[in-house]
Amino acid sequence: MARAALVLPAALLLCLALADRADAARKMVGVYELKNKKGDFSIKVTNWGATLMSVIVPDSKGNLADVVLGYDTIAEYVNGSSYFGALVGRVANRVAKGRFVLDGKAYRLYINDGKNALHGGHRGFSKVIWTVKEYVPDCDSPYITFYYHSFDGEQVSADDDELTLHLFESHRIVLHMLTLKSSAGFPGDLDVYVTYQLYSPYDLSLHMNATALNKATPVNLVNHAYWNLGGHGSGDVLGHLIQVLASQYTPVDQSMIPTGKVAGVAGTPYDLRRLTPVGARINLASGGGAVGYDLNYAVAVHGQGEFTQVAFVRDPASGRAFELWANQPGVQLYTSNWLKDEKGKGGKVYQKYGALCLETQAFPDAVNHPNFPSEIVRPGGVYRHDMLFKFSS
Repeated sequence: MARAALVLPAALLLCLALADRADAARKMVGVYELKNKKGDFSIKVTNWGATLMSVIVPDSKGNLADVVLGYDTIAEYVNGSSYFGALVGRVANRVAKGRFVLDGKAYRLYINDGKNALHGGHRGFSKVIWTVKEYVPDCDSPYITFYYHSFDGEQVSADDDELTLHLFESHRIVLHMLTLKSSAGFPGDLDVYVTYQLYSPYDLSLHMNATALNKATPVNLVNHAYWNLGGHGSGDVLGHLIQVLASQYTPVDQSMIPTGKVAGVAGTPYDLRRLTPVGARINLASGGGAVGYDLNYAVAVHGQGEFTQVAFVRDPASGRAFELWANQPGVQLYTSNWLKDEKGKGGKVYQKYGALCLETQAFPDAVNHPNFPSEIVRPGGVYRHDMLFKFSS
């Protein structure tokens, strides 16, 4: 599959055409800003992948900086493979061997990570166009809501998929995707919504919900923002202080699939219950053949938890910090172990340990581990995932 990398001004709208064999529908992809009344706290998002593109917050001296990694153009998000800021689904993280059994029926998923399915497969929620349902930028708590309808059997085969970018009218891109329904893929139709909203003084909330319309299905939605509180591209985050409020984690094998055990963090490099420099024990942590943190912490082992604080991160140099609150049973800590020479916003080049991700979630591969909290949503049932970032300096 050939892909053309195009660099265009970020402020331009991109016209993308989605077509299957029967008909075509046009959707616009744009960039949307939310800003507080004071003007010192703002975010930008796009309906390509319901992606969080920037978060600008002040430091202890009032200096503003963008604290998430990302790209300058939508074309780079289309071609990117790091999931910068993306809304990942239908099932984020890994599904072992790309298959599972639900209610006696076996389902196969697209394999895109060794022998496993990762982040919804080849064309997950991060690689589709969402509909802008509401955009209310001019109020005390500005917000935007995106909507996506995920169809029964949604899955793209590498043999049946083509993705080409064509430049036309000098400043626009057409993205053409041939998406075929098949017996493989996730079961059932799913209506999905995500809302980004700002609150005073410096709070960012994400509300995700998904309704299963006609079949039981696994659902695990994740926001994949990469955080560097010193400012994106400012160096590594090894000096950031982190606290993860979890006493257990889910060990994994060499392919990053959970073993099924839930183990205590005490006495391991993964014990971050006290405020700890990210780099203090990072050389003792590993996953998938890379040195660094990439694991799921068990915040609640008996199911979806109450809305509670999950983690705290602070950059001593800038004074910026955030508390993370959520209602999910797990949180994935990832320290950008695989980033290398990734060209980002403003000409910055991102490297290993250049950011950290805190992805509240269901346990990885939960659909294949009956002892894990269930991620199955039954017909008529609603999946709910709430996150809150409380910034300070």
